[in-house]
Order: sequence, then C-alpha cells, then structure tokens
Amino acid sequence: MKKTLPLIVAIFSFTLAMAQEHCDSALTVALGSTTTAPAFTNETGAIPTQLCGLTNQNNVPATKGKWYTFTATENNTVTISTLLPQNNNADTRVIVYSGDCTNLVCVGSNDDYNGTNSSFLTFPITTGTVYTIAFDNRYSSAAFDFTLFVAPPPAEDRLSFTSTPVVGIAGGNNNCIVDMNGDYKDDIVSAVSNTQLVITYQQPGGTFTSTTFALTNTVVQPTWSIAAGDYDNNGYNDLIYGSGSGVTFLKANATGTAYTTDRKTQSYLVQRTNFVDIDNDGKLDAFACDDNAPNRRYMNDGTNLNHIQGGIGDFASGGNYASLWSDFNNDGKIDMHLSKCGQGGSGVGGNINQMFQNNGDGTYTNIAPTANMADPEQTWSSAVGDFNNDGWMDVIVGVNSLSNGNTNVKRNNGDGTFTSVTAGSGYDLITTTGREYVAHDFDNDGFLDVLNSGSTIMFGDGTFHFTPNPNTYPLSTVDRPVGDLNDDGFLDIQNGNNVLFNNGNANHWLKLNLQGVQSNRNGIGARVELYGAWGKQIRDVESGTGFQNMSSLNTHFGIGTETAIDKVVIKWPSGTVDTIFNPSSDQSLLVVEGSTLLAVNQSKNDTFTVYPNPVNDVINVKLYNPSMVISNASIYDLNGKLILSPNFINQTIDVKSLTTGTYLLILKDAQGNAYTQKILKK
Repeated sequence: MKKTLPLIVAIFSFTLAMAQEHCDSALTVALGSTTTAPAFTNETGAIPTQLCGLTNQNNVPATKGKWYTFTATENNTVTISTLLPQNNNADTRVIVYSGDCTNLVCVGSNDDYNGTNSSFLTFPITTGTVYTIAFDNRYSSAAFDFTLFVAPPPAEDRLSFTSTPVVGIAGGNNNCIVDMNGDYKDDIVSAVSNTQLVITYQQPGGTFTSTTFALTNTVVQPTWSIAAGDYDNNGYNDLIYGSGSGVTFLKANATGTAYTTDRKTQSYLVQRTNFVDIDNDGKLDAFACDDNAPNRRYMNDGTNLNHIQGGIGDFASGGNYASLWSDFNNDGKIDMHLSKCGQGGSGVGGNINQMFQNNGDGTYTNIAPTANMADPEQTWSSAVGDFNNDGWMDVIVGVNSLSNGNTNVKRNNGDGTFTSVTAGSGYDLITTTGREYVAHDFDNDGFLDVLNSGSTIMFGDGTFHFTPNPNTYPLSTVDRPVGDLNDDGFLDIQNGNNVLFNNGNANHWLKLNLQGVQSNRNGIGARVELYGAWGKQIRDVESGTGFQNMSSLNTHFGIGTETAIDKVVIKWPSGTVDTIFNPSSDQSLLVVEGSTLLAVNQSKNDTFTVYPNPVNDVINVKLYNPSMVISNASIYDLNGKLILSPNFINQTIDVKSLTTGTYLLILKDAQGNAYTQKILKK
C-alpha cells in the first residue's frame, strides 16, 4: 500500500530582506522561500524581549535584531534553517513567536544546531496563526540566508520495503541489476560461477523468469566486483567482473541468447570495475582498480579490449578501491574520483583519495590536492551526486574504518574546489563503517539519499542534511544493487535471494532509458538534466557505483509532489544535446541520441550539411572542410536500428530504398570521428 505524504514545498523563490529592524516592521516571508538577511548595520537596537530558552553569554545581550513574519494557511509542520552551504556555517540563532508584537508567545528557538553555528528549528503551525521570527546579532553581525519550508514527513513514514524471495536469484558473489534483454526493464544477474551465468529477467507486474547460460571455465568469479555495459554496441549488455586473480569479460551475442568468455591473462587483485568511454571515441572501454599496483585499463579498438596498466592512479602499492566516473567540473568530459584504502587508513606515503580531471586528450590529471579532495580516510567507496541540486556533483566520502575520521560530506563549490560540510549534516553523528556508499532518490522527493554503512538509508533534504531511516531492513553489507524491479518508478534493492520491493508513496517520478548512436549504446557518461518548479536536478549515467555491485543504467528522478516537468536535457558524450519539453511524469522515456526535434550537436554541427532535406531519392552532402575524407556512411532509424549502409560516392547517397520517415545519417571520417545529421525521407 502506498502512503500519502504531507506536502513538501520546493524551495525556489528568493527574497532580499531590507527593513525589518523592529517587530512591528517585520518583513513578510513565504513558505517555500529563501531569504537574504543583510548584515546587521542599520538596526536601532530592537531585539527579542524573550529568548525562549536561549541565554546571553555573560549576561551580555544582543544589540540588534531582524524580524520576519508569516501567517499559516494550513495545519502543518515547518522548518526554518540557516544550515545552507552559501552561509559557510554563519553563526546565527533564531527565535520563533506567535501572537502580536505586544504579546509575543514563545514557540521555539535554536542555536548551534548539531554542533554547527547554524540555526535549524522545526515547529508545528496552526491555520490562521501569525508567526514572528527573530534573529539577533549575539554572535555575528554578518549577512546570511535562511529558508522557511514545509518539513518533510517523519523518516519512519517516508519509506518502507517488503522483502520478497525471488526464485532464481542466488547470492554468494556480487550481483548486478541492469537490462540484459534489451527491453529497458531492470533484470538481475546472479550466480556467476566458473561455468555458468544466471539471469533473472523482469516480467510485467514484478514477476521474474530465470535462464541459465553455460560458460567456458573462467576461473575468475565476481568475488570483488561486477559491472555491465554494451561494449560492442549490439544492443545487449556485456559484463566485466573481477576477483583476486584478474578480470573476465562476458560478451553477449547478437540476440542476447549466449555469452562468450574472454578471460584476460593479467593476474592481479581486482577491486571496483567499470565500463566507461575513457578516451571519448564512442566505444566503451573498461577500467579495473588494482589493490596492489597501478590501475588497469582495457581500451576498445572496435574489435578487442587491449590491456594497459597505469595512467590513471599510478600509486606503486595500489590501494585503489573504487573508481567513480562523473563530470565534476561540468565541462562535458567524464572525470573520476578514486576511493583509496589509504594503507590501513593512515594515508601513509600519499596513498590517499584522488580525483582525476579529464584533459580531453585521453589523459587524466590528479587534482585532488588543489581541489581539497585528497582525503586520508580509509575509503572503499564514495557516493557521488548533486545533493543540493545546484548543478554540480558532490561527493560523500565513505569510510570502512574510523582510524582517520568519519564519513566526510564534500560540497562541490563549482570552481574546481570542494568544501567539507560534514558538521551538522547528520553524518557527523554516524560512526558505523562500510564498503558500499551509493546515491539514489529512494523516496522520490527530489533530493538524493544515500544507501550506506550499517545498511542505513540516509534521507537528504537538499541542504546537505541527512536523516537516517529508523526502519531496519534485512540487508547484508555486501550484495545490494539498486534498480526498479517492478517498473513502478520506485527503486528496489536486491539482496541475496530476496528483493526488497519499495512500497512507494505519493511522490512522482521520471525514468529515462538512453540509446546512444554516435556515443556508446548505453549513453554511459551522458549528463541528464531535469527542470521544473523545483529548479534543476542532474544525473550522470555510470556503470559501476559503490564498491562492488552494479546498479541500473536507467536514469531515475523523483520530483516530490510536483507533476509538471518543464524539460529534460540529455548531453551525450559525443556533444549531441537532446531536449524534451513538457514530458509527463510517472513514466519511462526512451531517448535515442539525436532523435528529438531540437537535437543539437554542439561540438560538430559545422561539419557537413545535406540537401535536399526532405529528400526523395538522392542526398547531396556538402562538407565544410573539402579535405575531409569520409570512410563510411550509416543510416539509423529513431530506435537506433541500423537501416542502411549506403555507398558514399561523389558526396551523394542513394536513399530510394528508405520508407517515409525520419532517420539519422552518420558519417565517419578516416580517423573514426562520427558526425550526425537528421534527414527526412518523403
């Protein structure tokens, strides 16, 4: 049964407060707003006459006050907070009253919330009641921002799961949730042994059927990690997995009905594995963390995955545990955060967390020291996501040992640096440790949560404040990939032989399935942006998050109580940008690269043009660079299916055989670069 949650108002309006130095001149503010309180300079000394439980240190009173007011239009619970990243832990304190200025009645107050200098107060409101908010300058006269919003429901009411045994799923090794049969519904890969693979396919209504595939003896099993991606772009996902003796690739055939084993000869202790287009050539490469030596890459030349050691994480003694690929500086190129074991948590000899910036030429530079990301914690994985919805990817640095500190919450400042905002985040109160830290919006409220140590889900509220769900779940600390296993728009968790089905709530959602054409088939490395009344949310498509499991490649957003979506923007690794306006909520969308009416190839739209378009029989191609050599041409339909591989003769293409419709023409030059143009066949 889905639960109905109280209204959660998105914080998006912004007010600049000016004259509010007396109670009787209090500035009116609205629920769902963020207000800037300027520095205490012009106030004449009017301050709260009652401190509602607060005290003045050494009996020295504050000298100035700022006053605000609002009237409740419903019975509810609200929060006022200065615990905002832009305040940089500004020293504030707040007092809330009911009644008028001649008869102020204490409602509540707060100072130094959770050990920070910030204020954070949640209190009930009653319809028709006028509430007065006062801040004083007892500790600081600096300007600050504050928010006033409807409080989220109690954590115990947000989310619950029903644990259900599923026949065919087997534990024992690390499992994988991903679409394996090309229907864009999440399936479960489990029971990978030396000689077999079991895939449990999702059926309508959350039921499953399992198929066992025979394998050539691999020796390697996914005892340390597993990842999925379509590295030959045939429409069916392949696998990489690793153990203490190296990696194996399982390659799906053209129909997804059999798998070929590619056991690599390199023997090493594997940790996190990924599929990622490291050199941005449109083909998925593979990456494997080496625990005892520099990391390993397997570069895709279109036919083979060729082994290279080093280049991204070259610490001689290894300690490389989780490679997490995301665009941290918003330049359209995929970067990587490397979680390190830190030699038992000591960080001895510089073996500490790293962050690699993509230079755009296939090389990467460790910028962790200057970015404030060279963290010494013993980190087996970290949760990456935009936790405050400001359009920049943040990092929650997880810990598997407390020898060098607790989990560290890092805010991306958007200028190439990160700031620790752990104090007051809720993570400063968490002392459990674990291997797996992954970011997902489990309650669909529009703010990322974290499944982390102690099998706890920490609910985010968009201000870097996280609340643990008091409900307990039968989760192991090892095997828990995430995906939508009954296609209802709420994220589930597989664990052992069971699926923890998310019971959901009244919140809304959107799920995107991507199909690359010029980029890799999965769209791994794409940036997806969602716009609405809440502002903006972002996701990066990643293969292999956390330390060892593989979660869904489908892109999932929660949007809370909102139902209207302004637009979705997909920025593909190739530079193509697709935009979808006003999609309906509570649905799954399939987006083929370049298929939207407003698709733009930002980086390569000046390469060629075609005419006539629409076309009857023959397309003429005009190259803006006459010296460019085109090696081949391909025509795809909008589902990403190859329809025609025509001859490219004298810069013309015969398309008489095409039926009426819209197609994508892709030209490749002699260097393998691909260029796209949409064509209309009459």
